[in-house]
Amino acid sequence: MKSRSQDPSLSDSRELDRSHDPLTGNPQSKPNKKSIKQRFLKLLPCCRSGSSSSVNQRSIADDGELSTVCYRPEGLDRLVQQTKFSKKELQVLYREFKNECPSGAVNEETFKTIYSQFFPQGDSSTYAHFLFEAFDTHSTGAVSFEDFAISLSIILRGSITDKLNWAFNLYDLNKDGCITREEMTDIMHSIYDMMGQYTYPSMKASAPKDHVDSFFQKMDKNNDGVVTIEEFLETCQKDENIMQSMHMFDNVI
Repeated sequence: MKSRSQDPSLSDSRELDRSHDPLTGNPQSKPNKKSIKQRFLKLLPCCRSGSSSSVNQRSIADDGELSTVCYRPEGLDRLVQQTKFSKKELQVLYREFKNECPSGAVNEETFKTIYSQFFPQGDSSTYAHFLFEAFDTHSTGAVSFEDFAISLSIILRGSITDKLNWAFNLYDLNKDGCITREEMTDIMHSIYDMMGQYTYPSMKASAPKDHVDSFFQKMDKNNDGVVTIEEFLETCQKDENIMQSMHMFDNVI
């Protein structure tokens, strides 16, 4: 009797999350111990609604039910090349990502909803929007495991230049290659909105503007009203506090 050929995407998925025991065909047991990595992963939670193979692109567009699409990563070998994670680390990451994101991808509204749980005292929706766009590198409206793994690799394992480039991209809201005063003002207001009105010590109403002024005074070397990537990199690399913050997540996983 002729055997069926295995779906390559399913094979990749099983290889990534190691949820399929090649000897028994049964799911492998999950570790019980929580780590810093697991808590960090919860910053990127996903839709928990069930997936359906019958959902088509038209229903997704009409109903916005992106979370119902069952998504699988394209392949482990490619991600090993694109990130600084080992094969084993990617397998663990994918298993935990899939536990948090059964559909395999997260849309912006769900990202905002869950992200808000980490900042109940304020409004994190605007900052979550900016952060989501930084992770959604292909502007698809969803953060896939590949998007997540590549960005996480930069944040945790990237060089100083890689990390600073990622931060610059977060602040460059319209992705035109420079940070304007308006963009940084939007970023600062989103951060202060997220922190809420009840921080201690309390913040002055002028605090966001003061931070923007300080940022441009330090970064805008030629006083042309915008900060380029070159100015950003040069200033950050000379700032001891910024350099220390770049190592905050080193060796988390």
